[in-house]
Amino acid sequence: MSRMQAVFYTFSVLSLSVGADVKARSCSEVRQAYAAKGFSLVNVPHQEISGEHLRICAQGYTCCTSEMEDSLSQQSKLEFENLVDETSHDLRSTFVSRHKKFDEFFLELLENTEKSLNDMFVRTYGKLYMQNSEVFQDLFTELKRYYTGGNVNLEEMLNDFWSRLLERMFQLLNSQFQFSDDYLECISKYTDQLKPFGDVPRKLKAQVTRAFIAARTFVQGLMVGREVANRVSKVSLIPACIRALTKMRYCPYCRGMPQEKPCRNYCLNVMKGCLANQADLDPEWNLFIDALLLVAERLEGPFNIEAVMEPIDVKISEAIMNMQDNSVQVSSKVFQGCGQPKPAANGRSSRGISDVFNARFRPYSPEERPTTAAGTSLDRLVSEPAPPFSVPATSVQSWVCVPGDQREQILLIRFAGSPSYPPGNLEMGPLYQSPGHSHY
Repeated sequence: MSRMQAVFYTFSVLSLSVGADVKARSCSEVRQAYAAKGFSLVNVPHQEISGEHLRICAQGYTCCTSEMEDSLSQQSKLEFENLVDETSHDLRSTFVSRHKKFDEFFLELLENTEKSLNDMFVRTYGKLYMQNSEVFQDLFTELKRYYTGGNVNLEEMLNDFWSRLLERMFQLLNSQFQFSDDYLECISKYTDQLKPFGDVPRKLKAQVTRAFIAARTFVQGLMVGREVANRVSKVSLIPACIRALTKMRYCPYCRGMPQEKPCRNYCLNVMKGCLANQADLDPEWNLFIDALLLVAERLEGPFNIEAVMEPIDVKISEAIMNMQDNSVQVSSKVFQGCGQPKPAANGRSSRGISDVFNARFRPYSPEERPTTAAGTSLDRLVSEPAPPFSVPATSVQSWVCVPGDQREQILLIRFAGSPSYPPGNLEMGPLYQSPGHSHY
């Protein structure tokens, strides 16, 4: 054998030997990692096999069968969906708990205010109030209906309340006459002109309107935030996203390196691609959060519904006293405008004003005022820390891969729109890095 032939023969033998070693590489680590995911090891190769059958991962020598690749693809989808759901849990829980707290506070504030007014008016005006209590009950019914989303025009409703109260009081103060429905309707037309209740109706209407609009808007905003967070946390993954997730997360299994992690840029790019639709919501979400925080600030200031509702019994009583003090002038002008009413059929005599309203309203002192079951004032409730209000929803965030506990973890961070990372390209190649060469 010539020297050239000997050299050629030697290299051929070495090449075959090296090829045999490559083909015979063990899949033991893959089997162990695959079993740890809860999959069966039946038909899982002990050594690498030819990979022509693979549809997602590289088709070189592989530790994956077609069934394994399908299982790992489904695992990628499931893990991603669960991780989005789990990571958004705190945000969703915060919206739920805050909505519950504020809703409970507002409703119980209305209930306690109505009870306070009823108790004090019964004690102050007695039978006269009880005979006309439906006027006040209707007021609170309509306020609750507005707050809970009913189609109520607050200004018209409050105007109607004062008109009805004027009709009732006018009849009580002029009980020696009888009044037809047409006459009572005529009386109500003089409400704005005569101002029988002083300036209380105008001021109270402005205060109640802006406070209730702010309260309802805030609670509805919390409900909207909760619904948005719920919806965007349920991602619907397209095939291209599932394919990219599988390549990034589990194709290293097929290459016999289950501990290998993707580099940060690759991982971030895939996650942006999978969450591209949700990321489009980021500007609108931030505007929504800013608006919600602005309403919350208003609740602590002149729009504070607690500051408006707690003394409403005092303000209404003040209006009643104004009507009492000006009853002679009011009655005279009504008689001039609507005509002289007919005397009462039973010949009732005119009752003195002091006989009708024999006691001034005594408001609660701060110590006597009831507290809501929410156990806190509105100012303290609004000022409670609420970090999730200042960050966007889970689904409009970008993902970064970080190492930890010798396994890949994917954590959520806010997408700040960094120009360093272009929009996600789901067809990027398998840019993996070996353990110990992290660039995080």
